[in-house]
Amino acid sequence: MRARNLALVLGAVGARGSVTRAALAEMTGLTKTTVSKLVGDLIEGGLVVETGAVRDGERGRPGVEIRISGQHIAALGLEINVDYLAVCVVDLARTVRLRRTQAVDNRAAPPVDVIAQLGDLAAAVVDEAVEKGLRVVGGVLAVPGPVDMTSGVVHNAPNLGWRDVPLASLLRFPFPVRVENEANLAALGELWFGSGLPDFLHVSGEIGIGAGLVVRGRLFRGAHGFAGELGHVVVSPAGPPCRCGGRGCLEQYAGQDALLTAARAAPFRRAALDRRAADTPPTSGYVAAGIPQKDASETPVPAQEKTPESSGAARAGATQAGATQAGATQAGATHRRPAEMPMAGQKDAPETPGAVQEKMAETPGPIRKRPAETPGAVSATIPLEMLLPAQQGVSWVLSRLREGDEKARAACERAAWALGVALSSAVNLVDPDAIVLGGIYAPLFPWIGHMVTDTMKARLGQMRGAVPPVVVSRLGAEAAALGAAGQVIEQVMADPAALLHS
Repeated sequence: MRARNLALVLGAVGARGSVTRAALAEMTGLTKTTVSKLVGDLIEGGLVVETGAVRDGERGRPGVEIRISGQHIAALGLEINVDYLAVCVVDLARTVRLRRTQAVDNRAAPPVDVIAQLGDLAAAVVDEAVEKGLRVVGGVLAVPGPVDMTSGVVHNAPNLGWRDVPLASLLRFPFPVRVENEANLAALGELWFGSGLPDFLHVSGEIGIGAGLVVRGRLFRGAHGFAGELGHVVVSPAGPPCRCGGRGCLEQYAGQDALLTAARAAPFRRAALDRRAADTPPTSGYVAAGIPQKDASETPVPAQEKTPESSGAARAGATQAGATQAGATQAGATHRRPAEMPMAGQKDAPETPGAVQEKMAETPGPIRKRPAETPGAVSATIPLEMLLPAQQGVSWVLSRLREGDEKARAACERAAWALGVALSSAVNLVDPDAIVLGGIYAPLFPWIGHMVTDTMKARLGQMRGAVPPVVVSRLGAEAAALGAAGQVIEQVMADPAALLHS
């Protein structure tokens, strides 16, 4: 009963932002004496803090407001991706206190070596967090592949070359660390730190492509926890071979390697792909937002459509050898419009992302943030700080796009068309309320967003009155690590008694 009441009180404080003991008693239905005792336990455990006296009305003694404390308890978010490692520390008030990323090529690297390198990076970050007075109580590791949630085994991460890797057993931390799918965590990061939409499909664009489905504020995992492998939805059955063993998967047209390869190849002709797939192109002569249109006669027609058969050239541009970024972007950068984002090289500053947290109407659901405004398209001048260091190869594409380069524009056309095809199938299958594009698709959104929508409209228009809005993530490539840390925070909020007894 005490454990349940502690969670009830802590959840109420988190939902209101700050609240008096008297208001807590009214909200929870507990007696004032019980609330005072529970609040005292939470203060002693470093979970909440008193902020000062307030007067609810004209009569009676002023009350003392209570709010979530960000000075003591923190969570660790970890991510292993194909071309980078990432670590972040988020305190209980959901302020990003530290973040570090390291560019590294993990393709076919032994899992033991990758974990050792990640462990060194994480240890340095945890030590720095301890110096700031924080106690890291747990962590979650995001990996780009299906994960058995019970055993922590990564069944198949084709872009890493891993199969049936018992990743959880390789982790050595002084606190519990679980393993979870990267795309699922990115969706949760968007829910808790980004738009706060209760129903959406989040698409993580990296070298691989994953998706996470959030329904009524909760992640949908599927019967075996493997839902969301959007990157291996077939776009063209006669397309190029994929690392998963199939052919013509979305990743071969819209993944980071494929995008970079196509940007260096001949201009894309969507009709060629449509003929392969025995399909009709949704539109013709499409020009992405922000790119000057050229007359069709100026664009040479290639003798044969190029496909990303090899990722070697893309890898050379996608990874900057030895690059390591120590907090190059501030936490607030993911929650401000592009014009307000800090430039690279600025120091980290604790900052609470998003608006005031609100409790889900359904209990016990996760505490989420309601967006201050409806997310939508961003300008074509998105700073490169939305990209992690290892993704700076995409910055080359962005620079070419801003200069009006035809090959870069065609590569984005190709990726956006394929993404629209795959998402049309996803919409028919799961009917999301909105689609959020994250990862490398966030800075590329001005050049791909409209075409993704147009492709979906052409394919779904006869089935439904309107297609789900396609919007851009405010988190970009940081969503998975934030979602990983957010899972630990949610666990503390749901069961503070376990932490107080430890």
